Amino acid sequence: MENSALLAFQDQVFTLPLSSIIPQRPLTPHVKNSQSYLQIKASVVEIGLIEPLVVFPQNDRGFLLLDGHLRLAILKELGATEAKSLIATDDESYTYNKRVNYIPPVAQHLMLLQALNRGVSEQRIAAALNVDISMVRQKARMLDGICDEVVELLRDRKLSPQVFTILRKMKPAIQIATAELMILRNDLSISFAKTRLALTPPDLLTSPTKSMRKQKADSAAAETLLEEDTETLVRNLKAIEASYGTDILTLTVACTYLEQLFQHQKVIRYLERHHPGSLGTLQSLVVEMRSSKRRIPFAPLRV
Repeated sequence: MENSALLAFQDQVFTLPLSSIIPQRPLTPHVKNSQSYLQIKASVVEIGLIEPLVVFPQNDRGFLLLDGHLRLAILKELGATEAKSLIATDDESYTYNKRVNYIPPVAQHLMLLQALNRGVSEQRIAAALNVDISMVRQKARMLDGICDEVVELLRDRKLSPQVFTILRKMKPAIQIATAELMILRNDLSISFAKTRLALTPPDLLTSPTKSMRKQKADSAAAETLLEEDTETLVRNLKAIEASYGTDILTLTVACTYLEQLFQHQKVIRYLERHHPGSLGTLQSLVVEMRSSKRRIPFAPLRV
């Protein structure tokens, strides 16, 4: 079934007076003193508004603000009278926010290096981000000692930059193995990286400086953590096994109903107009369930 994609915004950026933009919520003093607010304010002061506001027209009553409450408050605080804005075709902020991409640490690092290579000073970057210059230098060195294969594996992953500090203590082969295991387990946490470091033999570390007693203590703690993790995994598998049959039956019935519902063009047009994101998700689910009927029947989980 082919469906035309609907535009979420009008195809140009407009300059609107701030007096015509209606925020959906007031900002508390706590928010205005937060780190995020201060960083955005420093960025606006240093280089101007980067991301336009997102608004939805309210007939003759101005524009409802969907995204950019901090930016709007900052612009007003700085004495601005107008702002670049995107005009949305839907009045749900969810439609916009669910399409905003998180910038992972590796991408942030590469963007920072690109700015430095283009001649932007560390002082200006620090001022724009409202951070100390030492933080800029630390972010610029984040991938020092990290092999290219690991950078590629973790390029699009959401994780703490401290993970790279831990990986740097391992030799390249162990870095790669650890990154692959973290992705396989879907666990990119600092604690798991520390566990892998503690279980790594000293000869596979870049500069083993811990005493043998300390190394043994860390290894014992790591093994205990892995045992607890294994027990939790087994409990989760048993819980899944208990409800697996019922869940699959419910999902199959629901998808069959949706498949029949999607045969009506009026339903499709309504969902395209009001809930395009949900429509795409439900259609993908129906297609996946339809293809699964041609596979080997589901087998019960065993632990």
